[in-house]
Amino acid sequence: MQGTYGNGRLVTVFGGSGFVGRTIVRALAMRGYRVRAAVRRPDLAGFLRPLGMVGQVQAVQANLRYPESVAAALRGSVAAVNAVGVMVEQGRQTFDAVHVEGAAAIAAAARIEGLEALVHVSSLGIDGMTDSEYARTKREGEAAVFAANAGAVILRPSVQFGPGDSFFNRFARMATTGPVLPIVGPDAKFQPVFVGDVAEIAARAVDGRIRNGRIYELGGPEVLTFRRCMELMLEIIERRRRIVAIPFGIASIMGSVLGRLPGRLLTRDQVRQLRHDTIVSPEAIAEGRTLPGVGIEPASLAAILPTYLLPYRPAGQFARIRKVEQG
Repeated sequence: MQGTYGNGRLVTVFGGSGFVGRTIVRALAMRGYRVRAAVRRPDLAGFLRPLGMVGQVQAVQANLRYPESVAAALRGSVAAVNAVGVMVEQGRQTFDAVHVEGAAAIAAAARIEGLEALVHVSSLGIDGMTDSEYARTKREGEAAVFAANAGAVILRPSVQFGPGDSFFNRFARMATTGPVLPIVGPDAKFQPVFVGDVAEIAARAVDGRIRNGRIYELGGPEVLTFRRCMELMLEIIERRRRIVAIPFGIASIMGSVLGRLPGRLLTRDQVRQLRHDTIVSPEAIAEGRTLPGVGIEPASLAAILPTYLLPYRPAGQFARIRKVEQG
């Protein structure tokens, strides 16, 4: 198949069926790469195929807990992207297993395979979260990647938004079911970044168009508090809801209980994370380790949120069209 799709070169994307992964798959396919999406359940990843031409995107089975499956997924590739991550632990999918051991397995296999590029998607703000297991394992995962491949590119995005996200969609759904919107850490600062911009810098890293061996901090054009993010979301979906701040002490108790129930709506570790800001550092800005620093103008919330949150309006996404038609 070499040469069939543009450059014809093969890139493996671990976690290619996830929110970030599938966006990276699309960005790579549009550049002409053949893409191998390495996922735990390839039978559930058929929706990835239309992201490229016929046969350009293929899903294969791989589990980061099994190094042999990681090595098999990388065979024949020129580059790899690790977009695997978990926000809550489920069974054997623990923070250590996925963020540390999994990242190390990919980096080690990439070194053996002699890949030209390795891109690792981490998370912004983890340096200051010394009380969070999520953050600890993210940091250790980054260290494992650099230990195996000093030329790797690590991406640290802030809260990511876009169609199918688990942040704005989650709270928009909550806003449709009651008169109040409870949140933890209303003053925590975020720098929401469009998932398409994260995919673009990942693809540029695969292209070799950005400097490797560095950590890039990815944020959007605005720094907003958690409360302000929710206010913007409510404005877009045209719902009046009272935003209620849950004190950290109570939230921690709630996390202890909810973290043990199916669905794990809130965990104590998530509460700890919300005590910290998730914004781009002055050092990253000064050193050009940001989206603008590599020539990418980050998209704003105002430009993107209305493209996928309108269905949460009281009368649906076509409400205004109906009003105009009725005169």
